[in-house]
Amino acid sequence: MNIAPVTAVIMLDELIKNCQKNLPAVNVELIKKAFDFSAVAHENDTRASNEPYFTHPYAVANILATEIPFDDISVSCALLHDIVEDNMEYSIDTIKKNFGEDIALIVDGLTKIQQLFQGADINQAENYRKLLMSVSKDIRVIVVKFADRLHNMRTIDFLNPEKRKRIAKETLEIYAPLAHRFGLGKLKWELEDLAFKELNKQAYEDIKKKISAKRPEREKYIDKFSDPIVQKIKEYGIKFEISGRPKHLYSIYRKMIKRNKPFEEIYDLFAVRIILEADDVNQCYTAFGIINQIFIPVPDRFKDYIAIPKTNNYQSIHTTVVGPDGELVEVQIRTRKMHDIAEKGVAAHWRYKEGNPAIDKTMSSYVSWIREMIESSGTEDVRKNILENFKLNLYSDEIYVFTPNGDLRRLPLKSTPVDFAFDIHSKIGFHCIGAKVNKKIVPLDTLLHSGDQVEIIISKNQHPNRNWLKFVVTHKAKAEVRKWLNKEDDDLAKTGKELWDKKIKKLKLSFTPQDVAKLYLNLKYENTKQFYKAIAQGKINLDEILSTPQPNKEEKKLPQVNAEFENFTQFARSSGGTLVVGGESTNMLFSYSKCCNPIPGDQVVGFITKGEGIKIHRKNCKSMLQLSEKESEKIISVEWPALENSNFIVGLSLKGEDSPGLLSEVAHQVVTFQNTNIKSINIDTKNSKFEGTVTLFVQNLEHLSRVIDRLRKIKGVYTVTRLENYVQ
Repeated sequence: MNIAPVTAVIMLDELIKNCQKNLPAVNVELIKKAFDFSAVAHENDTRASNEPYFTHPYAVANILATEIPFDDISVSCALLHDIVEDNMEYSIDTIKKNFGEDIALIVDGLTKIQQLFQGADINQAENYRKLLMSVSKDIRVIVVKFADRLHNMRTIDFLNPEKRKRIAKETLEIYAPLAHRFGLGKLKWELEDLAFKELNKQAYEDIKKKISAKRPEREKYIDKFSDPIVQKIKEYGIKFEISGRPKHLYSIYRKMIKRNKPFEEIYDLFAVRIILEADDVNQCYTAFGIINQIFIPVPDRFKDYIAIPKTNNYQSIHTTVVGPDGELVEVQIRTRKMHDIAEKGVAAHWRYKEGNPAIDKTMSSYVSWIREMIESSGTEDVRKNILENFKLNLYSDEIYVFTPNGDLRRLPLKSTPVDFAFDIHSKIGFHCIGAKVNKKIVPLDTLLHSGDQVEIIISKNQHPNRNWLKFVVTHKAKAEVRKWLNKEDDDLAKTGKELWDKKIKKLKLSFTPQDVAKLYLNLKYENTKQFYKAIAQGKINLDEILSTPQPNKEEKKLPQVNAEFENFTQFARSSGGTLVVGGESTNMLFSYSKCCNPIPGDQVVGFITKGEGIKIHRKNCKSMLQLSEKESEKIISVEWPALENSNFIVGLSLKGEDSPGLLSEVAHQVVTFQNTNIKSINIDTKNSKFEGTVTLFVQNLEHLSRVIDRLRKIKGVYTVTRLENYVQ
């Protein structure tokens, strides 16, 4: 739907005026070019509200010109942010050619985030990692995305109820905490309230109604409290502004739930904010002293975030005093610049950064935790825990502790001496054997508190152990401990492998990989690493297991295939992501049915059992069909997650007439089809017949079906079936 030419001119003029008013510098030609480019790209698109789609990128651009003022590049990216996602005619290369490297990088990051947040995919750890990587390349990626999400939440009423709930939940769990982490307080509060309204409208309306009813009474009390403060501060010639601090609906609701108290008890606490016009820290402490002269301060309710800013660079003095009529009043004191940063966070710092090395360092701090998380997520084990670490970084409250030399360190609430040790240096953490807190020796799992002085005792013989993972809370400590334990496991497995090779050489025995797989599966180990590790730890008696008579070749043939298939299914399932129940990832206990051996890519259902959790079957499994007739109430919806660009491993069984070059032809037909990758091929021949298995990576069941068709067309191949019938 086209925008009328006259309307377009008015819209562009308004956007440029907003940019010139609020941004440090504006390339007007860049804004005009992005405006026209976006208007043409979206001319045939409409929103759910039936408005021209272009009204959305335009609104996002205006948010970045007024409410989260960043720069002209961010505004241009806002105008362009949906083009590649929504229009097949435009690519990132098109954006790069027309607008340059910086804008193309940001639009590419925004496009990837958009793809990640479709459906339930954001629950996958790898997708969180991709999100963080996009943000770490250019901080403006997440800033534009914040503005995009804010406008979507403001216009969410036009979407269907199911989609509204999903977007609101996503906003509350991901975007609002992220906005807090980037210091965007005002944005965080609005996102929380908009999401709260959608997820629990009754509670939202109830709290809103009660706040409105109490407003006149509260405003009258705030005036009564403020009058003596205003008079006294004016005597010092300080220019300032004093007002009641707004209470946000979701924060009130959250306190009601957390403290299990009714609205009246939570909302009884009055709140006042004093903003000093001069950028003078001393005036903040002067105002604090004046308030304490007039009213009695409440012990233990004073926090100086000016001397010790929060991780998101928030600064303010917080105190609580006993006001008129014995009411408790929370007071915040800050300069105008501190208030700007408290509300606009990273956007405010961006405005002050030009030519200021200190501000550049502050800007870097907003994404340093993201870079650290990405860099430490190299191993598969750590990558699986990136979701846990991501949320930990978003939600954690802080404590402030000191080194013996008086250096301050910020740590998450519930941190321990081990977290402190790793925060100082990885080597200190690895060899931490004890700690002194306030000069008293304490256990390593002791919870630290703000103001504690911590000294770490180290020993070169001390190393991390698995018990540490039960109490450490910082991302760095968890990642480093897991890294050490994985290396320790690798070293043990290497030692075990050496002992195994030495023993079978001495006994003049020969074992194929399939033989080893059969052996470790019979001994109830999941893989060769666990098997070799157990050997190194002395849990397996090699003389005992190797002295057992070996079955003859005819007896071994079927179990060998069993072992190969068991090994293959374990690998396939581990590559498929966490099963999704009812649309959400879960840590519930799963086991896989032996009757149909489901793997990623199959359509599956779950059957609730006793002792084995949810038993996973293929939907077309005969046993499952029988169960559905008898106990349909125990069947639940289960699916493999849809992983971006993922391939699933599949096993095929082939039978037919042997001929020269057969193995080469099988490999050729598989590899040349859509660059299919083969994991292994095993062909056995006897009396001019052959039987064999092929394990390969496929994108989906359609891809698999086409590969099977190609193999069936090979001369001499009689049957090609899924490797599923060799069960123990």
